[in-house]
Amino acid sequence: MPSMNMIHISPWEATLGLFRGAADTLQDGEPLILYGPFLEEYVETALSNLAFDADLKRRNAAWGIRQLGDVDVVAKATDFERTARYEMPANNLMIVYRKNSDHENKTPAG
Repeated sequence: MPSMNMIHISPWEATLGLFRGAADTLQDGEPLILYGPFLEEYVETALSNLAFDADLKRRNAAWGIRQLGDVDVVAKATDFERTARYEMPANNLMIVYRKNSDHENKTPAG
């Protein structure tokens, strides 16, 4: 299931919904593929991406380039794990998450 240039031009809640929907739709091992700009800890961000992020936030305060680590947290909470990261043109990334298991059939801990 690909999602291109979506999570930075939508509120954070859309990212949460994307992963919830993918968890309900995809079978074990199937990919959710994200494409677009991301911010990464310990990776220098291109000046063009910083300017793009500022422009997005100027247009809508709920928009902006997302921290990849924050996306990873959402992925894990919906039973996905990041399995690949590819550098793409124009300072974009392709991130591949794969569904680990059917999250609806899990018994909550505690």
